[in-house]
Amino acid sequence: MKLHQLRYLAAIAQSGLNITAAAQKLHTSQPGVSKQIKLLEDELGFQIFVREGRTLTRITPAGQQVVDRALRVLQEVQGIRGLSTELRDEGRGSLSIGTTHTQARYVLPAVIRDFRARYPNVRLNLHQGTSEQIAEMVAQDRIDCAIATGSEQRFAALTLLPCYRWSRVVIVPREHPLVRLERLTYRTLSSHPIITYTFSFTGPSSLNDAFAKAGYTPNVAITAQDADVIVTYVRLGLGIGIVAPMAVAEGADDLAVLDASHLLPEHTTWIGFRRGTLLRKFMYEFAQLLAPHLERRLIERAHRATSPEEVATVFADVPLPQR
Repeated sequence: MKLHQLRYLAAIAQSGLNITAAAQKLHTSQPGVSKQIKLLEDELGFQIFVREGRTLTRITPAGQQVVDRALRVLQEVQGIRGLSTELRDEGRGSLSIGTTHTQARYVLPAVIRDFRARYPNVRLNLHQGTSEQIAEMVAQDRIDCAIATGSEQRFAALTLLPCYRWSRVVIVPREHPLVRLERLTYRTLSSHPIITYTFSFTGPSSLNDAFAKAGYTPNVAITAQDADVIVTYVRLGLGIGIVAPMAVAEGADDLAVLDASHLLPEHTTWIGFRRGTLLRKFMYEFAQLLAPHLERRLIERAHRATSPEEVATVFADVPLPQR
């Protein structure tokens, strides 16, 4: 029996036995939720739900006892987290972070270096993945915080604190014809094969949407999760790259970096902590190293908020740095 199975069970019970709604609430897949519930039933040796085909129709009497106890267990887990925060040495412990390849490769090295200097006895566990994979880590309690860009709808269980804004840039070899243009357009970009980040498996793509609104379709030839891979293929002449500006290494003399902020939407990178948990001192300081404007008082106010709209109000007058 695993904690995330009890969380899935509670979500189903609180979603009117609608597995799809529960999966959306947990930001995971419906088949994954169904599989875990079946594994739990197999372990217990009885059915928690009565089914008609693939539809759950009601909770069995024995299943209701399991649901009630699962809810109490989840409440106790939250209490234990708070107790451990109060009792443990603030200079010791562990911090598990789920983030994207770009953040891990280009943004976090300096942050982690400084954090380790302050907290040498705190173990850092860095997990990399797509937004979908990070959301799954959250649902399974594998990470303490997440750092990503966009996809806010996948992280309803987290308080999302805005860190900084950035706009994607176009990278090409220095001899590329786009370098000679005074200003990029959707038409010129769509006439070249594009190499960019892997699109989300679900939901819209901001890149496709931007082109579509202008009446064009981007010629996406290659996608990759890792910006280093994109840069490598651009150097091979396989297309033009569209990447985050922090992914272009200083001193890349063979590449030209072209402004595309007038074409591509601005993005906000955020750090998220699970709503309702008590944050330890080193968690506050990690957030501040990532984004100095995240003062403790702002984090605490945002963490007490009950909706993304309240969090937005907290940061309404706080200017976000541009990367």
